[in-house]
Amino acid sequence: MELSDANLQTLTEYLKKTLDPDPAIRRPAEKFLESVEGSQNYPLLLLTLLEKSQENVIKVCASVTFKNYIKRNWRIVEDEPNKICEADRIAIKANIVPLMLSSPEQIQKQLSDAISIIGREDFPQKWPDLLTEMVNRFQSGDFHVINGVLRTAHSLFKRYRHEFKSNELWTEIKLVLDAFALPLTNLFKATIELCSTHANDASALKVLFSSLILIAKLFYSLNFQDLPEFFEDNMETWMTNFHTLLTLDNKLLQTDDEEEAGLLELLKSQICDNAALYAQKYDEEFQPYLPRFVTAIWNLLVTTGQEVKYDLLVSNAIQFLASVCERPHYKHLFEDQNTLTSICEKVIVPNMEFRAADEEAFEDNSEEYIRRDLEGSDIDTRRRAACDLVRGLCKFFEGPVTGIFSGYVNSMLQEYAKNPSVNWKHKDAAIYLVTSLASKAQTQKHGITQANELVNLTEFFVNHIQPDLKSASVNEFPVLKADGIKYIMIFRNQVPKEQLLVSIPLLINHLQAESIVVHTYAAHALERLFTMRGTNNTTLITAAEMAPFVEVLLTNLFKALTLPGSSENEYIMKAIMRSFSLLQESIIPYIPSVITQLTQKLLAVSKNPSKPHFNHYMFESICLSIRITCKANPDAVGSFEEALFMVFTEILQNDVQEFIPYVFQVMSLLLEMHKNEIPRSYMALFPHLLQPVLWERTGNIPPLVRLLQAYLERGANTIASAAADKIPGLLGVFQKLIASKANDHQGFYLLNSIIEHMPPESVDQYRKQIFILLFQRLQNSKTTKFIKSFLVFINLYCIKYGALALQEIFDSIQPKMFGMVLEKIIIPEIQKVSGQVEKKICAVGITKILTECPPMMDTEYTKLWTPLLQALIGLFELPEDDTIPDEEHFIDIEDTPGYQTAFSQLAFAGKKEHDPVGQMVNNPRIHLAQSLHKLSTACPGRVPSMLSTSLNAEALQYLQGYLQAASVTLL
Repeated sequence: MELSDANLQTLTEYLKKTLDPDPAIRRPAEKFLESVEGSQNYPLLLLTLLEKSQENVIKVCASVTFKNYIKRNWRIVEDEPNKICEADRIAIKANIVPLMLSSPEQIQKQLSDAISIIGREDFPQKWPDLLTEMVNRFQSGDFHVINGVLRTAHSLFKRYRHEFKSNELWTEIKLVLDAFALPLTNLFKATIELCSTHANDASALKVLFSSLILIAKLFYSLNFQDLPEFFEDNMETWMTNFHTLLTLDNKLLQTDDEEEAGLLELLKSQICDNAALYAQKYDEEFQPYLPRFVTAIWNLLVTTGQEVKYDLLVSNAIQFLASVCERPHYKHLFEDQNTLTSICEKVIVPNMEFRAADEEAFEDNSEEYIRRDLEGSDIDTRRRAACDLVRGLCKFFEGPVTGIFSGYVNSMLQEYAKNPSVNWKHKDAAIYLVTSLASKAQTQKHGITQANELVNLTEFFVNHIQPDLKSASVNEFPVLKADGIKYIMIFRNQVPKEQLLVSIPLLINHLQAESIVVHTYAAHALERLFTMRGTNNTTLITAAEMAPFVEVLLTNLFKALTLPGSSENEYIMKAIMRSFSLLQESIIPYIPSVITQLTQKLLAVSKNPSKPHFNHYMFESICLSIRITCKANPDAVGSFEEALFMVFTEILQNDVQEFIPYVFQVMSLLLEMHKNEIPRSYMALFPHLLQPVLWERTGNIPPLVRLLQAYLERGANTIASAAADKIPGLLGVFQKLIASKANDHQGFYLLNSIIEHMPPESVDQYRKQIFILLFQRLQNSKTTKFIKSFLVFINLYCIKYGALALQEIFDSIQPKMFGMVLEKIIIPEIQKVSGQVEKKICAVGITKILTECPPMMDTEYTKLWTPLLQALIGLFELPEDDTIPDEEHFIDIEDTPGYQTAFSQLAFAGKKEHDPVGQMVNNPRIHLAQSLHKLSTACPGRVPSMLSTSLNAEALQYLQGYLQAASVTLL
C-alpha cells in the first residue's frame, strides 16, 4: 500500500464503516482491514490519518486500530513470519514519540500504550534512544508534553512490579535509573515548587497534580525490585515531599463528586502505597521516616469521610497500617490496649459498615459486586483492607483483638434483634467481623485453611446463620442471605459435615431467589461443597447423599439461568457442570430435557459469545452428559449427534471463532464413542477440516489434531477407499505443524495416527518424503521436544512396518543413514523420552531393531548392537533425563500475543491414553528377554559373546534379571 491520498481516503471510509452498528456493514469493513494489515505502509497510513485527518472520530478510531495492530503483530514469534516489515518498524519508532506528545489526550493514551507494547519487545536493545528522547522532553516546560512522557514511562516501567528477578532485568533497570532517576527527581522538586507558585490557579493545579500522581507511580515501579542507590541517597527529598503532600489540603482540588476520586485522593493513595512498599521491603532505611508517616496516615484515616471517592485512599492507608503492624520491630507502636481499642473503634469498625453505595451495587451492579466480594478483586475496598488489618493485628495481639471485637459483635447482634427490618446492617457487619477475625489463612480452592481458635464457628453458624437461611421467604433480607451463604462457603472446612448436609437443601432453595447475588452465591456454594474431598480422596458429599435432591437441584439450577440478569451466569453453569460430575448416572433420567436446554442455550450464546467462563462450563456440561449417558448406553451417541449437529453446523458456518475449538473437542468425544465405521455425517465434514484457514489459528490446532486422530482411529479404511485424494491434504497439515517449534508435537500425534491406522499401501508413496521432511527439520532446528517426538515416531514405525523396513527406508535416503541415526540420535538421546506409553513404544521398537534386523548382526552396523542394548537397559533402569539446553525456552502456545482464541482444554472431553502396543506386549523387559532368546536360537553363540565383550557389568546384571523373569536362557 502506497502512502497516497487515495489509500488514505479508502482507509478513512473503511474505518468509518467499522463504527457502524449494522453488522452487515461493519463485518465486511473489519474483514477488509484484516486482509490489508499485512501490507507494507499500512501502519504508517494509520499514523498519517491520526495526525492529519480533519475528523476527530477518525483520528480516535485510527489510534485504537493502530494500537490493536501493534498488539497483534509487533512481537516476532520464532518459526512464524515477521508480520511487520523492517522499514515500517524503523519508521514507526522514529515517529511515534513526537506524534504521541503532540496529540490530544485521548489519542495520546492509545499511542502511549502502543509505545509500551513496542518497548516491551524492543527496549533497550533495539530502541536505545527511546529514553534519551523522552528525558529531553522534560526540559520543554510544557506539561501536556511532560505528562505524555510520564504516562508512557509509567506504562513501560510498571512491568518491573511483577517481573521475576534476572540479570537482564537488573541491567535494564540500571540503564533506566542512570538515565531517568535524576531528571525524575528534579522534575518532582520543580513540580512541587510550581504547585506553591500556582496554589490559587485551579486549572494549573490539575495539570501539576496529574504529573505528581504519575511521578509517584514511577517511584513505586523503579523502587519495587530493590532499593536503588540513587533513591537511598535522595530519600530525604522524596520522603519529606511525600509527607508534605499527604498532609496537604487545597480547597481548589476538592471535588463535589461523591463517587469519583479526585486528583488529591489519587495522589495520597499512591503515596500510601509507596510508604507501605518502603515499610515492608526497606524498613531499616525507612525507619527514621516511619513514625511521621504512621501519624499522618492515622490522621488521614480518622478525618476522611465515608464517601465512595475516598475508598481507594482509605483502603491503601489501612493497607499501610496492616503492613506495618505485621513487622516484629514495629510491634511496640501497637502494643498499648488503648491504641488497639482506638484502631478497632475508629478505623476497623467504621470501614466494615455496609454503606448505601454497597447496597446500590448489590442491587443494581451485582456482577461487579460479586467480582469484588467473591473473587477477591476487592483489593481496593474498605472492607477488604479492614479485614487485612484485623489479620495483621491478630498476628501479635490475637487475644486482645478478639476480646475487643467480641464485644462489638455481641452489641451489633443485640441491635439487630431489637428491630431486624431496620437494623439488618448491624448483623451484616457482625458477620463480616466474625469472618475477618476467624480467618487466618485462605485459598480460593479450599476456603479457610487456618482459623482463629478463639472463635466458635459452628456455634455462630447454628445460632446466627442457619435461621436466616431457614426463613420462609428466600427474598427477604437478601444481603443477610448472601452473607450466610458466603459464611458456609468460606468455613466449609471448619463446619462439621452434618451441618453442611443440612445446608444443601437450603442452598438449593436459594437458587430461586430473585436477587442475582443470592442465587449466584447459592450456586457457587453448592459447587464448592461438591468439590470438597473426604477420606480416600473421594468427594466428601456422595452421590447417594444427594439422591433425594437430584430433581430439585437440576430443576432449580436450570431455572436460575432464566432469572433476569443470570442468562449467562458462569457460577450457575459451573454448578451444573459440578453437579453432573458428582451425580454421574443419577442424572441419566433427566438427560433428554437437560441436553435440550443446553443446546438451546448454546445456540443463543453462539450469536454473540461474551462470557468465556460460562461458555467453557457449558461445553464441559455437554461433554459430561455425553460421557455419563454413553457409558451406560453406548448407542445413545446417535441421539446426542442429532441434538447437537444442527447447532455445530451453524457455529462452523458462521465461523464463531471462540466456539470452534470446543466444537471439535465435543465431536472428537462423540466420534471416539462409535465402535464401527465412521458415520456419513462425519465423512462429509472431513475435507473441510483440512482447509488451511482453519489451521492458521493456534487455538484450533490441538482439538483439530485430536479430531483427525479420531477419524483415523475409527475410519482409516473408509478414508483410504473413499477419500484417498485427501491423504496429501492430511500430510500437508503434518508438514505445516512439523515446521513450527510450538506445534511440532501435534504434527507427530497426527503422523503417528496415520502410520498406526492407515492401510500401508495407502501411504506407501509418501513414506520417503515424510522421512526427508523430518530430517530437514532436524538439520534446521534440533530441539529436545522434537527429538523426543521423533524417537517415538521411528520406533512406532518400526513396530508397524518392521525393523528391516526402517533400516531400508533410512538407507534409501542416504547410504549408512541408519547407522548415523542409531549412533547420533537413538543411543545418546533415548533417555530423554518421557511418558509410560512413549517409553514402551521405544522399548518395543528398539527390541525389534536388536532382534529382527539382520543387518544389525552382520554388517558395519554390528558395532552398534551392544551400545543400543545398553541404551535400552538404561531406558528401563536409569532416571529420565529431563535436562533442556539453556537456549531452548519455548514460547508457550498460550503466550503468543494478539487476539487469537487460545485453546482451552475441556477436562470432561479428555481423551483416554492410547497404547498402540498394548495388545502385543505387556511387559517390555520380558519381551526383550524373549526376543533375545529367539534371536540366540537363530544364531547360537553370537548373542552371549557380544554381551560378554562389551556390555557393562551393571547392565548385564539387569539383563540376567529379565531373562530369569521370562524363564529363558541365551544359547
